[in-house]
Amino acid sequence: MAAEIQPKALTRKPVLLSKVEGSQDVMSMAAIVPKEDGVISVSEDRTVRVWLKRESGQYWPSIYHAMPSPCSCMSFNPETRRLSVGLDNGSISEFILSEDYNKMTPVKSYQGGVTALCWDPVQRVLFSGSSDHSIIMWDIGGRKGTAIELQGHNDKVQCLSYAPHTRQLISCGADGGIVIWNMDVERQETPEWLDSDSCQKCDQPFFWNFKQMWDSKKIGLRQHHCRKCGKAVCGKCSSKRSSIPLMGFEFEVRVCDTCHESITDEERAPTATFHDSKHNIVHVHFDATRGWLLTSGTDKIIKASARSRLNICTKTLFQLVLKISEKVFF
Repeated sequence: MAAEIQPKALTRKPVLLSKVEGSQDVMSMAAIVPKEDGVISVSEDRTVRVWLKRESGQYWPSIYHAMPSPCSCMSFNPETRRLSVGLDNGSISEFILSEDYNKMTPVKSYQGGVTALCWDPVQRVLFSGSSDHSIIMWDIGGRKGTAIELQGHNDKVQCLSYAPHTRQLISCGADGGIVIWNMDVERQETPEWLDSDSCQKCDQPFFWNFKQMWDSKKIGLRQHHCRKCGKAVCGKCSSKRSSIPLMGFEFEVRVCDTCHESITDEERAPTATFHDSKHNIVHVHFDATRGWLLTSGTDKIIKASARSRLNICTKTLFQLVLKISEKVFF
């Protein structure tokens, strides 16, 4: 029997080009500035910095901007020079960088428990992941000013990636769940929850409405909200559950009895697929040219899934597991 041929270990190692130092706390994220010898960084020391290489060979900040809260993540679009920064206090701040990367102009701010960001340069939409398990699609391109919610995770959304050629959003959660969202559908904005002192279906008083409880001699009920119409309803008038994928609710949520009857089977058709990576994902990267989905986790493992095509019926062809604790170099 012939001896098994063992592949030779690769000895080539990465070459250190330079170091960028100066942050007073953990660097949350960093990105290379295309066509410039520079780096953009956000840090838990509340700073946003643009580092440009000087004639001395060292990197010095051309922009030093202090934020009101520690920075948790960022997304940079080099074509528009738009920088989106997620903060620990649950807000997103947007800036436009000047052509010479020496000035940063504030644009807008949004609220939400931000843990991840990614940008769709074609539709001009910003996606933000949150610690409350949700994803918000912010229409900041000036078309309608809408904010659409996506609910498909059972834990904190750790990272996001967008495939513009197929218009699909890839989101990963702390529980290892990977959700592939079909964004090539006309989604609906979730309604605002209405305020009322009594059920807007049966007129039963809620428990804080003492006057109506006294007048009607009835015990007050707990208030709920229908996720489809936003009306304030009691538990009896909202005893049904339904998924509403076009509103972003891939799981069943509370709806009033009237809305439950109006939702068709076609409207309940899912617009996302769900996969289990079997590790706590902290970062995801999708290579559209090869169809590779790369996830790295807290278990010190990188998993690469190759797909013939990223679509709703995605099938994993193979998984390549690389243990970071071992010295693996490409």
